[in-house]
Amino acid sequence: MKKIVVLSGAGISAESGIKTFRDSDGLWENYRIEDVATPEAWRRDQALVLDFYNQRRKQALTAEPNAAHHILAELEKDFEVQIITQNVDNLHERAGSTHVLHLHGELFKARSTKNPALIYELGDWALNVGDQCELGSQLRPHIVWFGEEVPAIQEAIPYCEEADVFIVVGTSLQVYPAAGLVDFVRPNTPVYVVDPNLPSVSRRKNVTYIAEKASLGLQMIQNQLQA
Repeated sequence: MKKIVVLSGAGISAESGIKTFRDSDGLWENYRIEDVATPEAWRRDQALVLDFYNQRRKQALTAEPNAAHHILAELEKDFEVQIITQNVDNLHERAGSTHVLHLHGELFKARSTKNPALIYELGDWALNVGDQCELGSQLRPHIVWFGEEVPAIQEAIPYCEEADVFIVVGTSLQVYPAAGLVDFVRPNTPVYVVDPNLPSVSRRKNVTYIAEKASLGLQMIQNQLQA
């Protein structure tokens, strides 16, 4: 069974109504990234950071997987599909995808500030100052903030190296190290890039560019792969 590896970004969730900071000139839902999504912001004002992610979580609960998410789930009928996502929402999973690696963390999880290996599912959307792990330390969002390392990148690299088809959807390919994953795809592996703004992977051959939104672009790819 052929292996399809998908690198997804914010553009795939945008059709479900989830915005990114790039929609607003460097603001994320009217917040400066430096104020809510960095280790410095956390040290400066935990309550603000927690409230910001509570609101993002509340918003994500109202969003539904769109056609793009469902197409990727449907591809599992005929292919081995591994999704590597920069998104922190759970829309891929809710659509039915069973192999999803979150590079930048997960919105519906929290982790210990004392021991990062202690990760907890959030049964409710609220995470507040005073909520503690079993070691007695404050819980923080299980999110990779700007300026932090991306531990999951090492897990993602072998998937890219083994891909028979590589799909880039809804990402600008400007955020590293995620954008560098395409460099680990074998030279002769076909690469599809789906995005209205067409981020360039000019350093590669065998690239098909589809200047469409995620849902339409993935439908075109599905039709071609299953023809």
